[in-house]
Amino acid sequence: MFNSSLSMSEFVLHCAIKPEQRNITATLLILIYLVSLTGNLLVILIIIMNHQLHSPMYIYICTLAMIDLANSTILIPKMVSAVLFDSLVVAYAACLVQMYLILNLELMESLLLTSMAIDRYVAVVFPLRYPSVVTSKAVCIGVMLLAVTAFLINISCMMFVSELSFCETNILPYCFCDYSTMVHIACTEDPKYLLLLSTIVITTGVFPLALILFSYFIIALAALRTSSVEGKKKVFSTCLTHLLVVGLFYIPLMTSYILPGAGVKLSTEAYNAMVIVGNVVPPMMNPIIYSFRNKEIKSSIYKLFTGRRTSPKINNH
Repeated sequence: MFNSSLSMSEFVLHCAIKPEQRNITATLLILIYLVSLTGNLLVILIIIMNHQLHSPMYIYICTLAMIDLANSTILIPKMVSAVLFDSLVVAYAACLVQMYLILNLELMESLLLTSMAIDRYVAVVFPLRYPSVVTSKAVCIGVMLLAVTAFLINISCMMFVSELSFCETNILPYCFCDYSTMVHIACTEDPKYLLLLSTIVITTGVFPLALILFSYFIIALAALRTSSVEGKKKVFSTCLTHLLVVGLFYIPLMTSYILPGAGVKLSTEAYNAMVIVGNVVPPMMNPIIYSFRNKEIKSSIYKLFTGRRTSPKINNH
């Protein structure tokens, strides 16, 4: 049994991964991180360097890349260490900082994806009013409000964690510092701690997801009314790929956060898999889905690496 000073001074991260799977898991995580790092840095660099891309849609894309870059950098290196060395000692304060940053970034990404879906909805349904309604200044203010909102909402999680006492163990059966896992190993038994998480996720996850699905449904209906077959294909291709990333982000995280709060006990392996997929895969996929399929960004990347304005291939699209 751990005394209170030990349990409150450090945590031990213990990944529930079979020994024979550790090397392949660590290698996969490193590859995902390198792809995410390269892709998101390239997107940020291209948008900052090209003044023609300083428009509302690209401000959203650049912000998403920054969130994904921060998420991957805060999360994956620590996870790789925990996977390779079976267990990893982390200072109590550092663990809380990581937990708080991840919660903030998850919430910011949820609200940002919702804003991006609404932006596309306004652009497709009200194309004439879009330039006056959605301005770069409005988008920048909106992005700052997202950060402030996430900061204020997740303060409650920090307050609740500070109330927990850890008298039996300081081992977190997880690959990184996680609010729900801390609640489960704590001696403080009160449903309010997990209920708070479920409430936050329903409010800032389920409702935004419903709004995103509604926005893309209306966009799809608008596409059906267009006479151009090529236009329909382009809109449906964009909607489906965007919804794929949205699903990869929302569904695993919402399932893993809401069910424990509702009293459903998930296995350690299932919980680990869902939260890791929800946090690790989208930052790698987002640059590909939201950026590298974009004609202007592809053209800017081509110009950056070749010195030419555009490629013949891009002109044909």
